[in-house]
Amino acid sequence: MTSTAIEQKKGVPPGVEGSLAVLQKLRVVIRAAQRHSLWIEKQCGVNGAQLWIMQELAEQPGLRVGQVTVLLAIQQATTSNLLDGLVRKGLVVKTRDPADQRVVKLFLSAQGLALLEAAPKPARGLLPEALAKLEPTHLNILNAGLQGLLSSIEVIDEAFGLQPLPFTV
Repeated sequence: MTSTAIEQKKGVPPGVEGSLAVLQKLRVVIRAAQRHSLWIEKQCGVNGAQLWIMQELAEQPGLRVGQVTVLLAIQQATTSNLLDGLVRKGLVVKTRDPADQRVVKLFLSAQGLALLEAAPKPARGLLPEALAKLEPTHLNILNAGLQGLLSSIEVIDEAFGLQPLPFTV
């Protein structure tokens, strides 16, 4: 049986099967990331984006808000809101730089470090860690494919790229 006959037998118009396969894979990726984020929040009481911030602060104590913003590729206002929640919970401490009082540095508290050590892994989240593991060639191919997908969507708000996925905040 030819692939065209198989497509027609399944009730899928010829040429559509490939796009449906990609759609299904996107659903799997998004739902896996969503499930991981919900599991993180249930296990440790912070959302996925906050846990990612905590991981960055564990690796680089004393980061500034702008540096965290760059590391997570999100808007500074979003970073500030996420950090405010971590500070309120006593997980992150903000300190002023003695040399320049305008500079605020961020550190994990002892409670924050303990939470991070006990938290589910990967702390940066499923998608960032999976993307970091891809070979550069595959990452470039994926990036080009996603850019092609974005180019075929008529109404795009580029600012969406600077917002955490809704299930991670």
